Amino acid sequence: MALAKILPYSFFDWCEATVLGLWLKQAMWAFASIETVHIMALAVLLGTTIVVDLRLLGLGLKWMPAAELSGLLAPWFWSALVTMIVSGACLFAGEAVRLATSVPFGVKMLFLLTAIVVHITIHRKAITLGTENALGKIAAYASLTCWLGIALAGRAIAFL
Repeated sequence: MALAKILPYSFFDWCEATVLGLWLKQAMWAFASIETVHIMALAVLLGTTIVVDLRLLGLGLKWMPAAELSGLLAPWFWSALVTMIVSGACLFAGEAVRLATSVPFGVKMLFLLTAIVVHITIHRKAITLGTENALGKIAAYASLTCWLGIALAGRAIAFL
């Protein structure tokens, strides 16, 4: 799945021609610095997600209700997600033309969209219901699959 099949190629040229795109291409450490922030945000997001999903699977922190645990970690999750999306958009501007035909990038975006939908819908519902139900396990497995898929597809972008 390449984005060039969905969006006109001129869009990707325009992204790279913006002030941000040009700066990322010219500044020596800009891309690497933003990518570091992007990866750190993903690590925080994965950490919070894994802890909550393991609780939904009944594998960790059994003394704390899933809703309470999720509530404690929600600010970290949402801050990391916003940071990841903003830094990812910046990174995209720096290499939009290359990413237009990148299959792993398309897969990453598909996983990201799916992960957000899963989190807002079945994951939230499962957390309010507690851990002793099939929905909790389905939500946890779907969530883990999507977020780990994002990380793996993101890593594959460098190689393909």
